[in-house]
Amino acid sequence: MSDLALSRPAAVTDEPRATRYLLIGIVLVLISLLLFAPLVAVFSEAIRQGWAASIEALTSPDARSAIRLTVIVAAIAVPLNAVFGIAAAWAITKFDFRGKAFLITLIDLPFSVSPVVAGLALVLLVGANSSLGAWLVANDLKIVFAFPGIVLATMFVTFPFVARELIPVMIEQGRAEEEAALTLGANGWRTFFTVTLPNIRWALLYGVLLSNARAMGEFGAVAVVSGKIRGETTTIPIMIEMLYNEYLSVAAFSLAAVLALLALITLTLKSLLEWRHADVLAATRRH
Repeated sequence: MSDLALSRPAAVTDEPRATRYLLIGIVLVLISLLLFAPLVAVFSEAIRQGWAASIEALTSPDARSAIRLTVIVAAIAVPLNAVFGIAAAWAITKFDFRGKAFLITLIDLPFSVSPVVAGLALVLLVGANSSLGAWLVANDLKIVFAFPGIVLATMFVTFPFVARELIPVMIEQGRAEEEAALTLGANGWRTFFTVTLPNIRWALLYGVLLSNARAMGEFGAVAVVSGKIRGETTTIPIMIEMLYNEYLSVAAFSLAAVLALLALITLTLKSLLEWRHADVLAATRRH
């Protein structure tokens, strides 16, 4: 065998060029039909009656309330889930204890449980017909059909994202650096802020972005626990459904365009993060 044959890189596939182009074309067509076409339709319908009508719909009291509530819920749920994700990943990767596999399974539970089921579980747990819920109502602590219920439902469906991004990274890094810091006299908090947190910061940001995207777009669990009280407990996804059912298509698609724009911004930040810090995030690329 010649040296040229030895140095020539092996082909990725043995299929003819026409077959590869055909497969790539099929993928591009499916992406266009399933992703780009719906986005174009949403933005087109939002401005179908002109920019003035769309802006008027977005500045209505109900729309502003929905946008404000969505942002506030995400601003509360995402940081709390970030704290939970860090604590869970720390416990799982830095300590050995019985039941670790079961804890990992519990963290993955929201990925397999329907959001509607999660919402119903919250209603059964803290609703007015339950013992706990009756006590909460008697003490003027309303959870279901109120703001706290929306936050709890959003936290449930989004809490796995940060933990699942941090666990592989922290397993990959091991415990050597933390143990060295402790040996040099650093306490637990100083070790966390000077050693652990800098090592996981990009994976943490990646998980926060994913959690934020899910929090803003969650419908099922929030719809069950919110009661859909217009102007009080309606987030953007719920308001979109209500407006569409009322045949207010311009208002519905205008809000849908806002939600899609927020999702695109999140996707852009996620892609930039992957591009700038590909080596650090390699262990977490499952999406």
